Amino acid sequence: MTQARKAVALISGGLDSMLAAKVILEQGIHVEGINFYTGFCVEGHTHAIRKRSSGKSKRNSALWSAEQLGIKLHIIDIVEEYKDVLLNPKHGYGANMNPCLDCKIFMVHKALEWAEKNGFDFIITGEVVGQRPMSQRKETMPIVARESGAEDRLLRPLSGKNLPPTLPEREGWVDREKLYGFSGRNRKPQMALAKALGFDDWATPAGGCCFLTDEAYSRKLVDLWQARGKREYEMDDIMLLKVGRHIRPAPHFKIIIGREEGENNFLSGYKKQYIHLHCSSHPGPLAMIDGEPTQQDLELAARIVARYGKARMASEAEVTIHFPNGDERLVKVVPMPPDQILPEWML
Repeated sequence: MTQARKAVALISGGLDSMLAAKVILEQGIHVEGINFYTGFCVEGHTHAIRKRSSGKSKRNSALWSAEQLGIKLHIIDIVEEYKDVLLNPKHGYGANMNPCLDCKIFMVHKALEWAEKNGFDFIITGEVVGQRPMSQRKETMPIVARESGAEDRLLRPLSGKNLPPTLPEREGWVDREKLYGFSGRNRKPQMALAKALGFDDWATPAGGCCFLTDEAYSRKLVDLWQARGKREYEMDDIMLLKVGRHIRPAPHFKIIIGREEGENNFLSGYKKQYIHLHCSSHPGPLAMIDGEPTQQDLELAARIVARYGKARMASEAEVTIHFPNGDERLVKVVPMPPDQILPEWML
């Protein structure tokens, strides 16, 4: 009897990875999914925190994709291991702080380790030639296969016909003629294939799932490292960079101001770790201070916080300052005019 072959598919939650897994499932291969958690994923954090996103789906797209495919999904936490990828990328960064090529190599390598440990024969990704400027070019795809150690056990079903035959194709486990030759950034072929395969819902085709590709988030991350004088981070740092309006009036402290109720509620969870401020005379946001502010800095922060609430047009406002040890201080301030909040303070 012919041995049943098994493949592990990297499932990001996007359309491409879901289609790649489906194409191989259609060939009678046993497929299971794997999803790596780095801490930098957009969904599941921002939408869950912000009240204004209450109408948006809170689903984990990787789990949802696996459900649509009818396959088992293994979610693996790589937060600590991923730090070296982000801090020391061999192939450098993309337009922002995204180490895309090193990231792909790392994840394929981790998938290979998992496959070998669990008796799986090859690895599937949803990569498409020419789709991403750093990691999905024809000249970089062999680098991913080689440096991850996967070599020709790495199959890209959506672009298979544009690439050399892999081990699964040569061995006859997979029919190369049933693979696709997609290329470029146009997602219309994938959407047409999704419909042909019976899908009527999927994640935004061109949507990125990593905050490191976002210019504003990357700028705040670099600012964090510069302020601390060292390139490191913890999970709380990752989360707080995703929330609120970040203002740095001086190198030794910054203010994080909630932009709506959901963010205020999230920031309140850090009251035992950081100084917090809120305007007690007028409705307004909750703010948090990261750093070591002086008394003068706290008064400046109070003026800024008052400006972002209903006190913005008032001649005077009362702001309560909460300290991590439980102490409180009430200060009376004149809300800062918008034109005095310097552009270079905004992160």
